Amino acid sequence: MLRIIQLTTDNREHSKNYAAPAPYFGAAPEALLDGFAGLPGAEVHVVSCVRQPVASPSKLAENIHYHSLVVPKIGWMRTLYLGCIRSVRTLLGEIGPDIVHGQGTERDCAISAVHSGFPNVVTIHGNMAEIQRLNLHGHPWFGRAASLLETHTLKRTSGVFCNSAYTKELVSPRAKRTWLVPNAIRSSFFRPSSQIHGRNAVPQLLNVGLVSERKRQLEVLNVVRELAEEGHGIKIVFAGNLAEHTPYGRRFVEELKRGEEAGYAAYAGFLDAGSLIDLMDGSEGFVHFPSEEAFGLVVAEAMARGLKFFGADLGGIRDICDDVPGPELSQNFSELKSSISRWLDAGAGRSPESAVVMAERYRPEVVAAQHMKIYHDVLSSSVS
Repeated sequence: MLRIIQLTTDNREHSKNYAAPAPYFGAAPEALLDGFAGLPGAEVHVVSCVRQPVASPSKLAENIHYHSLVVPKIGWMRTLYLGCIRSVRTLLGEIGPDIVHGQGTERDCAISAVHSGFPNVVTIHGNMAEIQRLNLHGHPWFGRAASLLETHTLKRTSGVFCNSAYTKELVSPRAKRTWLVPNAIRSSFFRPSSQIHGRNAVPQLLNVGLVSERKRQLEVLNVVRELAEEGHGIKIVFAGNLAEHTPYGRRFVEELKRGEEAGYAAYAGFLDAGSLIDLMDGSEGFVHFPSEEAFGLVVAEAMARGLKFFGADLGGIRDICDDVPGPELSQNFSELKSSISRWLDAGAGRSPESAVVMAERYRPEVVAAQHMKIYHDVLSSSVS
């Protein structure tokens, strides 16, 4: 039995939703836990640091235990996560794991893993150094600190799980060892559709994510506005947090209102997985056009539901679309507009064949099995 620690962010801390009765995680860690649940030979302990006490179940599945560690504010970024590191080391001394896995360099998880005192690996979800180089953090001091901590972490871990060739290229010069392992798609995205999809009277595109300069929703909205003004029947629905406190978010809201009034745009709010799947199943296409993307899990989720995909030809999006029938990648917004226009003229069909490839590559059990193989490899190497 392999005793595995998964250090990941409890999103109750991220959203300050301390009253929620159970932890919830990012899509990629959640999907990986789906794969570990019931997996023979795996005893998993999920560990998350929080600033306030939270009520939590002791188990998330028969073989998955959960631990929350309360760390005062002083123990977070202002002290380079020293409080988180100390709390994790103390707990892990009691658990006695075989291997520790830090999920992401965005916050405390990866650095706590490399200073845990046990064999460890790290997954890169977002490339902090590259985002800092491109000036996409939005918080200069935090971005600089996160970038430096990422490099510190990568040099000290046994190896790094890279979710795309793009991430591996960025990480390899700073890491002892790397593995190309994609993020998993949550199990629910492979469930049968609850609705019989009939084509909408007006073809509907979907965009999902935090509204930000990095994700470029405003530019996507302008593309759809131009298509609508040229006489195309089209509507785009945005889902995710609006971030109206930012200048970009405010500009987006102004243009969104214009689109809502004209009928070519709508906002669905922040959705849980079930509601998002229903929205995907009621749409024809999906567009994701960021300026930087380590992987783009939402792209794989959309294609797993059979949506026609239009996206930026960069980063991990290329890996997801490689050898998949249907997706169209563009270098700029002019190309994006032309691709969508041709699709509309051709009848705006979905791409159900892409769902088959997504299931083969990204089911949770497939990705969890890859993790187990690498864990055993790391431990064998450390013994020898």
